[in-house]
Amino acid sequence: MKHFKTLLAAVVITLGMTTYTQAQKVAHINFEEIVSKMPETLKLQADLEKLGKTYGEEITNAQKALKAKIDKYTAEEISQTQAQNEARIKEVQTDQGKIQQLQQVAQQELQQKESTALEPIIKKARETISAVAKSKGFVYVLDTKALIVSEGEDLGPAVKTKLGIK
Repeated sequence: MKHFKTLLAAVVITLGMTTYTQAQKVAHINFEEIVSKMPETLKLQADLEKLGKTYGEEITNAQKALKAKIDKYTAEEISQTQAQNEARIKEVQTDQGKIQQLQQVAQQELQQKESTALEPIIKKARETISAVAKSKGFVYVLDTKALIVSEGEDLGPAVKTKLGIK
């Protein structure tokens, strides 16, 4: 019986030390902050903003042209026949549909470009975080946003340094 108690105590101590050692191999990082501050992400945002302005100008010009057409048609409405007015209404509706379609296409293209361009940026961030964690001996790296308590080591500064983020 005495040997059993000694063996049990040894097992409890070993399990306790294993748990303590495992707890020391967990770090955290704010992944979103890292990705958002990477030079590649900043360039992507500038490019998307520029493309968005281009689309915005194109849409604004189309809306101005449509407004001018509507104003013209409204002013000439009395001097036109019923059939001509109906044709003009259909033309205006068609133009409105084209503008809506242009807005949707612009939004979809911006989202697609962002999604496609973010993939390699996210991959680079993950690989860098993995390399830093491995070099520091961490087994797990958790995202800070998912933590309630984050008293472990923050890998953010080391990863930022490795990625060249100030």
